[in-house]
Amino acid sequence: MWLPFHTVCLGSRTVSRRSVAAALLKCSKHRENVSLFSHSAAAQTCKALQFRNHGDPSKVVQLEDVDLPPIGEKDVLVKILAAPINPADINMIQGTYAILPDLPAVGGNEGVAQVVEVGRNVTSLKTGDWVIPKDAGLGTWRTEAVLAEGDVISLPNDIPLLSAATLGVNPCTAFRMLSDFEELKPGDSVIQNAANSGVGQAVIQIAAARGINTINVVRDRPEFTQLSDRLKAIGGTHVIKEEAMRRPEMRELFKTCPKPKLALNGVGGQSATELLRHLQFGGSMVTYGGMAKKPVTVPVSALIFKDVKIRGFWVTQWKGDHSSDGRAFRAMLDELCQLIRQGKLTAPACTEVSLQDFNKALDAAMQPFTSAKQVFIM
Repeated sequence: MWLPFHTVCLGSRTVSRRSVAAALLKCSKHRENVSLFSHSAAAQTCKALQFRNHGDPSKVVQLEDVDLPPIGEKDVLVKILAAPINPADINMIQGTYAILPDLPAVGGNEGVAQVVEVGRNVTSLKTGDWVIPKDAGLGTWRTEAVLAEGDVISLPNDIPLLSAATLGVNPCTAFRMLSDFEELKPGDSVIQNAANSGVGQAVIQIAAARGINTINVVRDRPEFTQLSDRLKAIGGTHVIKEEAMRRPEMRELFKTCPKPKLALNGVGGQSATELLRHLQFGGSMVTYGGMAKKPVTVPVSALIFKDVKIRGFWVTQWKGDHSSDGRAFRAMLDELCQLIRQGKLTAPACTEVSLQDFNKALDAAMQPFTSAKQVFIM
C-alpha cells in the first residue's frame, strides 16, 4: 500500500513527498549566531548517514557531508538531537519497505530535533522548540536539517530526550492499536507476541495505565527470566514463552485472567496462529509486523466458530489519513506525553551511539533477540 501523493515546496522548488530525504530535506552546518539568510550563497553542510543504492545496510550506508540550500520562508532549520534505528529504517535501506525514497537518501524516519532558526513566514514554531516528524521519510540520521514547517509537529521539551526521540512510531502504533479496534475496558485482556519490542513495551505500559491486562509472548532465550522480570516491572501482567501458548497451562492462566478481546501480532507465522486460538469470541487480531517473514495462517475454526476479525495496522498510513486535520495526532501526542510525565510510559531499553559508530549500531539493530534500541545521539 502506498501513501497518497503529496507535494511540498522547498524554496522555489516543488517536489513529491516520495522524494523523501533527497528533496524534502537537506542538511546544514549551523554556525552559532550567524543567520543563514545572510549567507545564502555559502554552501552549508552537515554529517549524514546516506545510501545511494538499496542493499545490505553495512555495505550501502556511508557517513557523508550533505549540502543544504538556504531556509525558505516556511522552513525551519533544526539540529537533530537523537534518532533511533527501527526495523522499518533497515527495510527502507534494503529496498523492501512499502515506501522507498529517491536515491541518494538519508536514513532514519524517527527522531527529535530542536528548532535553531525559522523562516520569516513560520507561525507554529519558534526557536528552541522540540519537534518530531509528522510522517516517515524525512531522513533523521543527520546532525542538522531544513524542514518544511508542515512536516514536523512540536513536542514539550520537559520529557526525557530518549522518550521524545522514540515517541513518533512505536508508542503511536501501540496507542492506536489499543484504541481503534476493540472497546477495551479496565479488567479486559490483550495478548501480544514480540512483547519485548519497542511496540510491545509501549503496549504493556499504555495498557497498564488503562487497567488492561497484558499476556506477553516472547521467544525463549537464555536470559528469559531477566526479560520476564523487566516486562513485568513496566506493567506486564503475564509473560510467557511462545511454546507455552500450545500447552495446557494456558487454561490455568485464563482462570485468573479473562480471554483477550485483542491480539497484536508483530511476528506472523505459527506465532500468529497461536494468538488466534486464545482470542475470545468476536475478538480481533491486528497485524503490524512480520518478523518471522512467514505468512499468517488463519484456522477455519477461528473464522467460523469464533468469528474473529483479522485486521492490519500501519502507523504511516494512519498519519497520512489524518494529515489534513492534525487534531487527532496532536491529542495522541499530548496523552502520551502526559503518561511520560507521570512515569507511566518510559522509552524502551536504548543503547546510545554516535553517527561515527553507525556500522556497529546497524549491525546490533539487525541481530536476533535484540531488546535494546540503537539511538544515534548527535
